[in-house]
Amino acid sequence: MIHSNTERKWLPTYEALASEVRLGVLELLAIREMNVKELAQAMKLSAPIMTMHIRKLEEGGLIRTQMVRKEGGTHKMCSLATDGVEVVFPIPTAAAERRIVQEVSVPVGHYTRYEVFPTCGLASRDKLIGQFDDPRYFLEPERMNAQILWFGRGYVEYRIPNYLIAGQTPQEIELSVEIGSEAPTINKHWPSDIHFYLNGVFLGIWTSPGDSGDGRGLLNPSWWKNELNQYGWLKMIRIRKDGTYVDGQKVSEVTLSDVPLSRNDWTIRFEVPEQAEHVGGLTLYGEAFGNYAQDIVFRVYEE
Repeated sequence: MIHSNTERKWLPTYEALASEVRLGVLELLAIREMNVKELAQAMKLSAPIMTMHIRKLEEGGLIRTQMVRKEGGTHKMCSLATDGVEVVFPIPTAAAERRIVQEVSVPVGHYTRYEVFPTCGLASRDKLIGQFDDPRYFLEPERMNAQILWFGRGYVEYRIPNYLIAGQTPQEIELSVEIGSEAPTINKHWPSDIHFYLNGVFLGIWTSPGDSGDGRGLLNPSWWKNELNQYGWLKMIRIRKDGTYVDGQKVSEVTLSDVPLSRNDWTIRFEVPEQAEHVGGLTLYGEAFGNYAQDIVFRVYEE
């Protein structure tokens, strides 16, 4: 899912959607992967015209292309790069009076506590860290460079400095992360109940639908194998005065007043416990993997 807004950088995406032909191409690619010639024939257009439309869709991040050798020739194969586009409009003026008083981007390898069970592993942007399915490598010093990590059940916990000063009271806390399930290979139908905690308080659950499986992650390095975790979903967790929300949907009645404040730090935990209804593991994607060029982003707002 592409999460966009009114920033000008998203204009190529909106331009790519502003065409009956390009919408038709997206419908065709939802059925199966096709090359440019097949798309041109299906849409009754010339190959050069279809190539122009394909370029627009690719620039908008809606499709991906790759050159494939088959049937004695080279074909430009096209496939969907996302399952949708969500456009978030600017918040109303009254709500916009809040301001960010702290923003921290935390690499996925900078966890401070963990307990994980196979299948599990970590990787930097350059290589696998240690070996597959060996939790001991979660203590490897090089794990600080991890850009992706995954485990079948368990948790990882992060400590973030609290930079609020005397007199500042948080009005909202926001956590943004690309996350998904962890299947033994990949499986887009592999639900997992991912639990979120802040300062030891259980905030709520988001059920990941699966472990990607439709094409490669846009940011994955070339050495990353196709049968490994590819991309997740960008989730926005907000803890407010009236409850906790995931992507705008209320998941619990836990409010900011229920979360004890520490003078020095914030503690975030992502967990798939053994007793969950769906124990489908967890994958965290950093800025060099998946579909979103970001690490774990933590923000504190005040009015």
